[in-house]
Amino acid sequence: MPNDLSPTARALRALEILQTRPGTTAGELAERLGVTERAARRYVEILREADIPVESARGPHGGYRLGRGTRLPPVHFTQSEAVGLVMAVLSGQPTAADTDDLIGTALGKVVKALPESVGQQAALLREYASAAADPYAAHPDPAITSELVDAIAARRRVSVTYRSEAGNEWEAEVDPWSIVIRYGRWYLLCHSHRADAIRTYRADRVRAVRPTEHGFEPPEGLDPVAVLEENLGLGWEFSTRVVFDAPLTEVTPWIHPPMGRLEPLRDGCVLVGSTRNPDMYAQEWLARVPFAFRVEGGEELRAAVAALAARFTAATAATATAEAADRS
Repeated sequence: MPNDLSPTARALRALEILQTRPGTTAGELAERLGVTERAARRYVEILREADIPVESARGPHGGYRLGRGTRLPPVHFTQSEAVGLVMAVLSGQPTAADTDDLIGTALGKVVKALPESVGQQAALLREYASAAADPYAAHPDPAITSELVDAIAARRRVSVTYRSEAGNEWEAEVDPWSIVIRYGRWYLLCHSHRADAIRTYRADRVRAVRPTEHGFEPPEGLDPVAVLEENLGLGWEFSTRVVFDAPLTEVTPWIHPPMGRLEPLRDGCVLVGSTRNPDMYAQEWLARVPFAFRVEGGEELRAAVAALAARFTAATAATATAEAADRS
């Protein structure tokens, strides 16, 4: 979501808020938009100037609400757009093919609302397509994601409860800069006041979000994807440095961003990063890279690779012993 929204964009955001939260006060609207009450009232006037009836009432149960019978302009899809929408949802959320799934229910409503001439192909695609789950994909709670997006739009610092891969749970105040979707996973890119550093948190591991009274300003010219890529493999407990003799262009397709940053080195390349789990790094990540490598940094990773190599060596030695016994 852009950091600097135009007045029209903020007015449309105000319309969404009033749709979902009738009775929203000027103060509440201002807080959710990240503006002053005076500006919030101006966005309400923009809606009224566009012939959208926004009613207001005073008193303890007052606030803004849309007038009864308000009908918003319909959204029109071409057949290609409708099919593309279903494909995108199923690719990112395979369980959306199930009508009992939350996203599946929403997708079904969209498909049913389409004109028959447009929605027929989309409905057939949803019925007959089988989307295979990405083993590395993880989908966050929609409610928590919505809270994070609201905080990003309002430039509001939040306190998050986070559960690590190991199951440890802790809280931290963060300035949420952006939500970034990469490689089947949703990440919260933020500045952590707990660590006083840039952090990339898995959105599916955020257990709760609580707003604070503090605002923030994101870095000027922030490129969320570039910053995420640069920081995904940094900041963990055990440092790693792995050298490949193969060219960077050949190794790059095999490296996931959480493994670290891949850089050219003489005729090969070097992977510099960190991890909290050296065994997983060795067994699930390095073992699948089809190029010779050597671990030049990180005693913990070196030990994990040595243990893995010993296991494979023992496995082949046992096979050779058994074959020799059969021949004798």
